[in-house]
Amino acid sequence: MQGETSSARKVMVVAEPTRESAVALQYALSHAVLEQDELVLLHVENPNSWRNTFTMFLRRPGAGSSSTMGCSDGGGGGEDFVEEMKHACKAAQPKLRVHVERVEILEGKDKASVILFQSMLLRIDLIIIGQRRSLSTAILGCRRSGGSMRGTKGIDTAEYLIENSKCTCVGVQKKGQNAGFLLNTKTHKNFWLLA
Repeated sequence: MQGETSSARKVMVVAEPTRESAVALQYALSHAVLEQDELVLLHVENPNSWRNTFTMFLRRPGAGSSSTMGCSDGGGGGEDFVEEMKHACKAAQPKLRVHVERVEILEGKDKASVILFQSMLLRIDLIIIGQRRSLSTAILGCRRSGGSMRGTKGIDTAEYLIENSKCTCVGVQKKGQNAGFLLNTKTHKNFWLLA
Protein backbone atom coordinates (compact mmCIF):
# COMPACT_ATOMS: atom_id res chain seq x y z
CA MET A 1 0.00 0.00 0.00
CA GLN A 2 2.89 2.34 0.65
CA GLY A 3 4.01 1.94 -2.98
CA GLU A 4 0.64 3.17 -4.23
CA THR A 5 0.74 6.28 -2.04
CA SER A 6 4.26 7.24 -3.05
CA SER A 7 3.49 6.93 -6.76
CA ALA A 8 0.35 9.08 -6.62
CA ARG A 9 0.78 12.43 -8.34
CA LYS A 10 -1.07 15.73 -8.34
CA VAL A 11 -1.98 16.67 -11.88
CA MET A 12 -3.41 20.10 -12.70
CA VAL A 13 -5.47 20.88 -15.77
CA VAL A 14 -6.07 24.57 -16.49
CA ALA A 15 -9.86 24.74 -16.86
CA GLU A 16 -11.29 27.34 -19.21
CA PRO A 17 -14.44 27.50 -21.33
CA THR A 18 -12.44 26.83 -24.50
CA ARG A 19 -11.91 24.03 -26.99
CA GLU A 20 -8.21 23.97 -26.05
CA SER A 21 -9.02 23.35 -22.40
CA ALA A 22 -11.37 20.49 -23.33
CA VAL A 23 -8.55 18.97 -25.41
CA ALA A 24 -6.16 19.29 -22.46
CA LEU A 25 -8.64 17.47 -20.23
CA GLN A 26 -9.16 14.78 -22.86
CA TYR A 27 -5.39 14.23 -23.06
CA ALA A 28 -5.08 14.16 -19.26
CA LEU A 29 -7.81 11.54 -18.86
CA SER A 30 -6.64 9.33 -21.72
CA HIS A 31 -2.86 9.56 -21.34
CA ALA A 32 -1.64 11.35 -18.21
CA VAL A 33 -3.56 10.52 -15.05
CA LEU A 34 -3.69 7.17 -13.30
CA GLU A 35 -6.33 5.88 -10.92
CA GLN A 36 -4.31 6.73 -7.79
CA ASP A 37 -3.51 10.30 -8.94
CA GLU A 38 -5.33 13.42 -7.85
CA LEU A 39 -6.64 15.72 -10.59
CA VAL A 40 -6.99 19.43 -9.88
CA LEU A 41 -9.10 21.52 -12.25
CA LEU A 42 -7.82 25.08 -11.86
CA HIS A 43 -9.99 27.92 -13.12
CA VAL A 44 -8.44 31.39 -13.08
CA GLU A 45 -11.08 34.06 -13.22
CA ASN A 46 -10.46 37.64 -14.17
CA PRO A 47 -12.95 39.74 -12.18
CA ASN A 48 -12.32 42.73 -14.47
CA SER A 49 -13.15 40.85 -17.65
CA TRP A 50 -16.13 42.17 -19.62
CA ARG A 51 -17.11 38.55 -20.34
CA ASN A 52 -17.41 37.73 -16.62
CA THR A 53 -19.44 40.87 -15.98
CA PHE A 54 -21.78 40.03 -18.86
CA THR A 55 -22.09 36.40 -17.72
CA MET A 56 -22.87 37.39 -14.12
CA PHE A 57 -25.56 39.74 -15.42
CA LEU A 58 -27.14 36.90 -17.42
CA ARG A 59 -27.00 34.51 -14.46
CA ARG A 60 -28.52 36.81 -11.82
CA PRO A 61 -32.21 35.98 -12.37
CA GLY A 62 -31.63 32.24 -11.94
CA ALA A 63 -29.24 32.44 -8.99
CA GLY A 64 -29.59 28.70 -8.41
CA SER A 65 -27.04 26.31 -9.85
CA SER A 66 -29.68 24.74 -12.08
CA SER A 67 -29.13 27.37 -14.79
CA THR A 68 -26.28 25.57 -16.55
CA MET A 69 -27.68 25.88 -20.05
CA GLY A 70 -26.86 29.47 -20.92
CA CYS A 71 -23.08 29.29 -21.05
CA SER A 72 -22.06 25.92 -22.43
CA ASP A 73 -20.91 27.32 -25.78
CA GLY A 74 -17.44 28.20 -24.53
CA GLY A 75 -18.06 31.86 -23.84
CA GLY A 76 -19.60 31.50 -20.47
CA GLY A 77 -19.13 31.56 -16.78
CA GLY A 78 -16.68 29.76 -14.58
CA GLU A 79 -18.84 27.48 -12.53
CA ASP A 80 -20.95 25.68 -15.13
CA PHE A 81 -18.19 24.46 -17.42
CA VAL A 82 -15.83 23.54 -14.55
CA GLU A 83 -18.53 21.36 -12.99
CA GLU A 84 -19.16 19.78 -16.41
CA MET A 85 -15.43 19.05 -16.68
CA LYS A 86 -15.47 17.49 -13.21
CA HIS A 87 -18.43 15.27 -14.15
CA ALA A 88 -16.63 14.23 -17.37
CA CYS A 89 -13.63 13.19 -15.25
CA LYS A 90 -15.81 11.07 -12.98
CA ALA A 91 -17.50 9.46 -15.98
CA ALA A 92 -14.17 8.62 -17.63
CA GLN A 93 -12.35 7.50 -14.46
CA PRO A 94 -14.78 6.93 -11.58
CA LYS A 95 -12.06 6.19 -8.99
CA LEU A 96 -10.00 9.28 -9.81
CA ARG A 97 -9.92 11.94 -7.09
CA VAL A 98 -10.96 15.23 -8.72
CA HIS A 99 -11.35 18.62 -7.14
CA VAL A 100 -11.81 22.15 -8.39
CA GLU A 101 -9.75 25.20 -7.45
CA ARG A 102 -11.01 28.65 -8.39
CA VAL A 103 -8.81 31.70 -8.05
CA GLU A 104 -9.07 35.30 -9.17
CA ILE A 105 -6.40 37.37 -10.83
CA LEU A 106 -5.29 40.08 -8.45
CA GLU A 107 -4.51 43.62 -9.54
CA GLY A 108 -1.13 43.80 -11.28
CA LYS A 109 -0.87 40.03 -11.84
CA ASP A 110 -1.41 38.01 -15.00
CA LYS A 111 -2.93 34.60 -15.61
CA ALA A 112 0.39 32.79 -16.12
CA SER A 113 1.90 33.96 -12.84
CA VAL A 114 -1.30 33.07 -10.94
CA ILE A 115 -1.28 29.53 -12.38
CA LEU A 116 2.43 29.16 -11.60
CA PHE A 117 1.90 30.33 -8.02
CA GLN A 118 -1.06 27.96 -7.52
CA SER A 119 0.94 25.03 -8.91
CA MET A 120 3.65 25.65 -6.30
CA LEU A 121 1.15 26.26 -3.51
CA LEU A 122 -0.72 23.01 -4.26
CA ARG A 123 2.51 21.05 -4.87
CA ILE A 124 1.50 20.01 -8.37
CA ASP A 125 3.61 17.36 -10.13
CA LEU A 126 2.29 17.91 -13.66
CA ILE A 127 0.51 20.86 -15.32
CA ILE A 128 -1.53 20.28 -18.48
CA ILE A 129 -2.77 23.27 -20.43
CA GLY A 130 -4.54 23.56 -23.76
CA GLN A 131 -2.45 25.45 -26.26
CA ARG A 132 -3.60 27.41 -29.28
CA ARG A 133 -1.04 28.04 -31.95
CA SER A 134 -1.48 29.93 -35.14
CA LEU A 135 0.52 29.14 -38.26
CA SER A 136 2.62 32.27 -37.77
CA THR A 137 3.42 31.28 -34.18
CA ALA A 138 4.52 27.82 -35.27
CA ILE A 139 6.71 29.28 -38.02
CA LEU A 140 8.20 32.14 -36.00
CA GLY A 141 8.72 30.09 -32.84
CA CYS A 142 7.28 30.02 -29.37
CA ARG A 143 8.66 33.39 -28.20
CA ARG A 144 6.43 35.43 -30.51
CA SER A 145 2.80 34.83 -29.86
CA GLY A 146 -0.43 36.42 -30.86
CA GLY A 147 -3.78 35.94 -29.28
CA SER A 148 -5.45 36.82 -26.06
CA MET A 149 -3.74 34.40 -23.66
CA ARG A 150 -0.56 36.38 -23.08
CA GLY A 151 1.55 35.70 -20.07
CA THR A 152 4.39 37.51 -18.39
CA LYS A 153 7.06 38.96 -20.70
CA GLY A 154 4.86 38.88 -23.82
CA ILE A 155 4.69 35.14 -24.43
CA ASP A 156 1.49 33.14 -24.22
CA THR A 157 0.34 31.54 -20.99
CA ALA A 158 1.12 27.96 -22.02
CA GLU A 159 4.65 28.82 -23.20
CA TYR A 160 5.33 30.80 -20.03
CA LEU A 161 4.27 27.85 -17.87
CA ILE A 162 6.24 25.35 -19.96
CA GLU A 163 9.41 27.41 -19.60
CA ASN A 164 9.03 28.55 -15.97
CA SER A 165 7.22 25.90 -13.92
CA LYS A 166 9.24 23.85 -11.44
CA CYS A 167 7.24 20.76 -12.39
CA THR A 168 6.64 19.35 -15.86
CA CYS A 169 4.16 21.34 -17.91
CA VAL A 170 2.60 19.98 -21.09
CA GLY A 171 0.97 22.21 -23.69
CA VAL A 172 -1.60 20.17 -25.63
CA GLN A 173 -3.15 20.69 -29.06
CA LYS A 174 -5.51 18.36 -30.89
CA LYS A 175 -4.79 17.73 -34.52
CA GLY A 176 -7.83 16.50 -36.43
CA GLN A 177 -10.62 14.22 -35.26
CA ASN A 178 -8.55 11.04 -34.81
CA ALA A 179 -5.07 12.37 -35.55
CA GLY A 180 -3.81 12.50 -31.96
CA PHE A 181 -2.20 15.21 -29.88
CA LEU A 182 0.63 17.64 -30.47
CA LEU A 183 2.53 18.11 -27.19
CA ASN A 184 5.00 20.75 -26.06
CA THR A 185 7.20 20.56 -22.97
CA LYS A 186 10.42 22.27 -21.97
CA THR A 187 12.46 19.45 -23.53
CA HIS A 188 10.20 18.31 -26.39
CA LYS A 189 8.63 20.70 -28.90
CA ASN A 190 5.89 19.60 -31.30
CA PHE A 191 5.92 15.98 -30.13
CA TRP A 192 3.24 14.02 -31.96
CA LEU A 193 1.26 11.48 -29.91
CA LEU A 194 -1.19 9.35 -31.87
CA ALA A 195 -4.58 8.83 -30.23
